[in-house]
Amino acid sequence: MVMARHTTFRFCLDPTVEQCDMLARHAGASRFAFNQCLRIVKTSLSARRTDPGTTVPWTGFDLINTFNGWKKTEDAGRVFAVDADGGVEVVATGLSWRGDVCQQVFEEAAVDLGKGLAAWSDSRSGKRKGRRVGFPRFKKKTGGIPSFRLRNKHPKGKPAAIRIGDNDRPRSLTLPGIGQIAVHDDTRRLRRMLAKDRAKILFATLSHHGDRWWIALNVEAADLHPAHQHPTRRDDGGGWVGVDRGLTAFLVAATVDGTEVARIDDAPKALAAGIAHQRRLSKSLSRKKKGSRNRKDAAARLGRHHHRVANVRRHFLHQVSGELVKTHDRIVIENLNVTGMLRNHRLARAISDAGWSEFARLLRYKQAWRAGQLVEADRWYPSTRLCSECGDIDSSMTLADRVFTCGCGHTADRDANAARNLARWGQGYRHDTSTDPRTPKQRGGATKARRRDGAGQHPRVGETSPNDAGTDVHTAPAA
Repeated sequence: MVMARHTTFRFCLDPTVEQCDMLARHAGASRFAFNQCLRIVKTSLSARRTDPGTTVPWTGFDLINTFNGWKKTEDAGRVFAVDADGGVEVVATGLSWRGDVCQQVFEEAAVDLGKGLAAWSDSRSGKRKGRRVGFPRFKKKTGGIPSFRLRNKHPKGKPAAIRIGDNDRPRSLTLPGIGQIAVHDDTRRLRRMLAKDRAKILFATLSHHGDRWWIALNVEAADLHPAHQHPTRRDDGGGWVGVDRGLTAFLVAATVDGTEVARIDDAPKALAAGIAHQRRLSKSLSRKKKGSRNRKDAAARLGRHHHRVANVRRHFLHQVSGELVKTHDRIVIENLNVTGMLRNHRLARAISDAGWSEFARLLRYKQAWRAGQLVEADRWYPSTRLCSECGDIDSSMTLADRVFTCGCGHTADRDANAARNLARWGQGYRHDTSTDPRTPKQRGGATKARRRDGAGQHPRVGETSPNDAGTDVHTAPAA
């Protein structure tokens, strides 16, 4: 069966006390390997200033080989034994604890650093779009989220390294070097996909936040059943639905003729609802003595609150995006400059709480899974100020105006008018440029209408992409 899409299954774990210590040890080993690889890179860059022939390990594979060679040398440590006569003898050389953790943790940490170095060099040379990427920094033991990643190997004639439901325990997960861990959530859906050969686990990312251990399984899966996909549609220019995102109304969807097909006014606004409780927890944390057990407990309570707020927002966005892509095969959204909008300090908290960027990301890959179309209108397209009847633009319209009123006599809800204009954008998207009155700059971009082999791959942030990380060739920057 052809595996053409990538998704993530996320579960909460119920490890024992001993397993919690083992997971924390693996997270610490991952942080140590990342910092040591970064230290080797910086040392090599400094040495190359005086000796241009110095080799700098830069790719994931180079960093893996360099670290594997370093961890067995005397620079990594030595273990001494003292006999009865006071004589000292070297018993072992290298990292004495390297056998206590799975070796994949070291390799994946080196791969992560290789990705960071590649992103920095590409951003520096202009190959990478978006915000400028800085040089990788050392990871701290406190203040961050402990995490590590394991790779799923499939040896011939042997079971996979990462397995679910071994030993007649459906809610369990077996990890290499760690063993079988209890899972708090139901794993039935993933187990059925694995049993039918409709999915294959690629990586497992374990992280600790909200005072719990979580696992995210990066899975390569088969296409959705044809019954769950949108039927192939001719390019007739019809059936488009414009989706306008806002703060008063989280979402308003309308067709070309102005018919509202969806409106959500009761978004949960998780951050706004819990901001008072968050302030109390933050004040309680600030009063605790640094390094004390009370401060650690207060930080855990605040972390659980932040985790709950994020989960409420994520659940809502998945529900809304899933319902939209199930009922509409042609969607138009705005290409919003969310980063620029966050500079408005009066609206930054509300915009962040709405999760506009995450909502657009969910729409993109879910629509691709269902073989639908998603078009992003140009960032400068005046969908809100444009009259959907006569085409005039009201330049005097402000955020306080909730009703759009045009000189031609047309009156409509502000968000509904914007959604209708977005739908019209999609209707004219595939028109010939010679007859389209809009300029090329206003023509926006389309996100994959019909998915080809290998398209629609959307690994989560912090997880390795399906093309095994570290395979890209990036050379070290010039001295």
